[in-house]
Amino acid sequence: MTLLQSWVESANNASTDFPLNNLPYGVFSHGDATRRCGVAIGDMIVDVAACERAGMISLSGGPLLQGGTWNAVMAAGPEVWDALRAQLTALLQAGSDAEGPLAPQLVAQAEAQLHMPFDVTEYTDFYAAKAHAFNVGSMFRGPENALPPNWLSIPIGYNGRASSVVVSGTDVPRPWGQLKAPDEELPEFAPSRRFDLELEFGAIVGTPSSGMVSVNQADDMIFGYVLLNDWSARDIQAWEYQPLGPFQSKATATTISPWIVTRAALEPFRVDTPERERPLLPYLRAARPLLYDIELEYGLAPEGKAETILARSNVANLYYSAAQQLAHHTSSGCVMRTGDLLGSGTISGTEKDSRGSLLEVSWGGKEPVTLETGETRSFLEDGDTLTLRGHAAGDGFRVGFGECAGKVLPAVDLPDWAKD
Repeated sequence: MTLLQSWVESANNASTDFPLNNLPYGVFSHGDATRRCGVAIGDMIVDVAACERAGMISLSGGPLLQGGTWNAVMAAGPEVWDALRAQLTALLQAGSDAEGPLAPQLVAQAEAQLHMPFDVTEYTDFYAAKAHAFNVGSMFRGPENALPPNWLSIPIGYNGRASSVVVSGTDVPRPWGQLKAPDEELPEFAPSRRFDLELEFGAIVGTPSSGMVSVNQADDMIFGYVLLNDWSARDIQAWEYQPLGPFQSKATATTISPWIVTRAALEPFRVDTPERERPLLPYLRAARPLLYDIELEYGLAPEGKAETILARSNVANLYYSAAQQLAHHTSSGCVMRTGDLLGSGTISGTEKDSRGSLLEVSWGGKEPVTLETGETRSFLEDGDTLTLRGHAAGDGFRVGFGECAGKVLPAVDLPDWAKD
């Protein structure tokens, strides 16, 4: 597929994340506190709520764009998703008669405030990249026992906190928690000293499930995707994770990018899941490519200083796709709802410069990374801003997600009743 031309000139730039081929969905405010559904095109946002009120957009079962969130459209299903995309493409393509009436509904992205694009119903985070699982397992169990016995057969995950999901640009205070050094008899309650990021890909459930679904059905249920940073306190995690897995170490924040890139926009970039080292059970098999060729990177910028790109990876490094994760989630009869968010888990490649967390890049703190400023990092320091980016590359265009960023703030003051 080549670049689709738009009358919005900035959308025809090969370097923009938001050409006509993309049309991602977000929520913005401009000039007041009213949150509106919007669509990114070049360096502009189309106020699609206003377009629906004016009759330029008409959806079955509508109005669906007036609530300041995309959940109503998500719940309406694939036919409505396709209809909306077709109408937007017709309105914004070069030569469209809609340029005159639609132009007043454009807002510059630089002048807008972006908000959570949907209401998160529930949140599950997976552990779906083999290189990441192998790296982490090697640190703690040695390479010969790195992968748990079940890893090649089952998508591993844990249920996280929907209330902790925040939009890009939200500051993240360093968490307090129980920490225990190996040579200490008792734990202490202190701010995390090993705070980390995780480079992830998030899938958003559109249509809900009723009973078990196949991988192909699960793929059709996914409305779109976001970049996702599952902030992780590694020292809190090390003390709490047995016997039931992550808890407070993962509850501080999960940051997502502000634009939902639809499954339709990513369709040209599908790639196969990797060759299986152990045959999957039938319910996890699929007859079509399930992953995407999406280039990822993350950078760290100390407060007031230049950013250093720490690693680059690709969504194709996942061993289990979002559709396989979703199908497995329903296998017990678990109902999936509109607005459920699935995190992929850290997406690492096999090389050091493709590791998706500081835990891996610094190998548990034993190999600190040197920034372009000359400073070193094993884990995050107060004032650090972490920025995730991702895009799929087409012929003369790219389909991108915008930035997924957050700044680490100092831990909040401990209340008197929690002190010694």
